[in-house]
Amino acid sequence: MKKGGRVFYTGAGTSGRLGVLDASEIPPTFGIEDAFIGVIAGGDTALRNAIESAEDNSIQGWLDLQKYNIGIKDTVIGLTTSGQTPYVMGAVSEAKKRGILTACITCNSKTEIAKTVDFPIIAIVGPEFITGSTRMKAGSAEKLILNAISTSLMIKMGRVQGNMMVHMKISNNKLKERGIKIIMNSLCVEKAQAKKLLSQYGSVNKVLAVLKKY
Repeated sequence: MKKGGRVFYTGAGTSGRLGVLDASEIPPTFGIEDAFIGVIAGGDTALRNAIESAEDNSIQGWLDLQKYNIGIKDTVIGLTTSGQTPYVMGAVSEAKKRGILTACITCNSKTEIAKTVDFPIIAIVGPEFITGSTRMKAGSAEKLILNAISTSLMIKMGRVQGNMMVHMKISNNKLKERGIKIIMNSLCVEKAQAKKLLSQYGSVNKVLAVLKKY
């Protein structure tokens, strides 16, 4: 990522939606565009409507990744709680053949995808409350792991200061107030001064950088 690489989440159904969700939260939280890209079987329509048959296409997963000019600097993380979704398997298998770093998040231990990727992440959650409904325990575990991956990477990329989102986009009043508080605490200034600085520089990280506190 420090050399321009990106992280691609590829999945179907609930897994695909969770990948898109995590990726979509990176720009406003950490102020960086296109670092994480969520790709779901069936495209954007599948975010709101179940397109169950889309996951059975083992070729389409890689074709969808190619739309982003995926390359050797990128990473592909396959999301499949069952560990055998054809859409995801096809995507990570082709990526691996081309020397692209691969990983997976699955909730089954002995699966083909875990044997295929460079870094398998396996979360054993036990039987679901409703048999076969992996949006529950498996989906919750998957979401936690995605949070851990993206957050730790953004920390390593310097997109936070301490535990503060200094690179966040000031897109509403709540975030503006949060930005003002960060400036107040970091620079030990009153609210009026912090508000003025944020208005002048447009972002928290610019304020702290200019005043040599970042």
